[in-house]
Amino acid sequence: MAKKNILIVEDEENILELIKYNLSKEGYSVDGLASGEKALRAVKSKEIQPDLIILDLMLPDLDGLEVCKRLKNGQSTCHIPIVMLTAKGEESDIITGLELGADDYITKPFSPKVLIARIRTILRREVQKLNPDSLEVIKIEDLVINPGRHEVSIKGMPVKLTSTEFQALYLLANKAGWVFTRYQIIGSVHGEEHDVTDRSIDVMIAGLRKKLGSYCDYIETVHGVGYRFKG
Repeated sequence: MAKKNILIVEDEENILELIKYNLSKEGYSVDGLASGEKALRAVKSKEIQPDLIILDLMLPDLDGLEVCKRLKNGQSTCHIPIVMLTAKGEESDIITGLELGADDYITKPFSPKVLIARIRTILRREVQKLNPDSLEVIKIEDLVINPGRHEVSIKGMPVKLTSTEFQALYLLANKAGWVFTRYQIIGSVHGEEHDVTDRSIDVMIAGLRKKLGSYCDYIETVHGVGYRFKG
């Protein structure tokens, strides 16, 4: 099996080398760049074809949020998972990044073991998308959720969701009527040992509802507990 390629975009050389060393030890093929502009050019030209990107938000030229936005808006790059590297206390940037389509984040300083665990979770999730027969398609009137294809449509029209939005929607819809706490949603989408805030989950659900249009009311808030999909 070919090695998974990971692109690290980080301008702090010691952090870049730390991540490269640990990922290489785990058997990944690794590229590192210190510039957002260079990363965009390399990925869009296919000079580097990453299976996942680790993206620092504080870059000297083009900041990480703008890089994330351009990659997620590009037809040939929107599928690439992105893990953001952030400084502690940058909750607003974390929320913005998740809204732009980033798949996960980790705050500095971080444990390389935790970063590797997050990467494995995301790459495993990407593999599951290639096994369409393993998960059941959900249909609610004109709303169709296809986990194998990682697609959602309403009246035959595609609904563009981020990876985290899709995972949350499938979790809720697959167990319609069940109430899930925010921490259960976090665990399903990001893994059990994750420090996503309640606020970021609420923002993600609000964005999901907006994209579902007339089907937004199917996601119900259970005050003081979490969310459920109308059964």
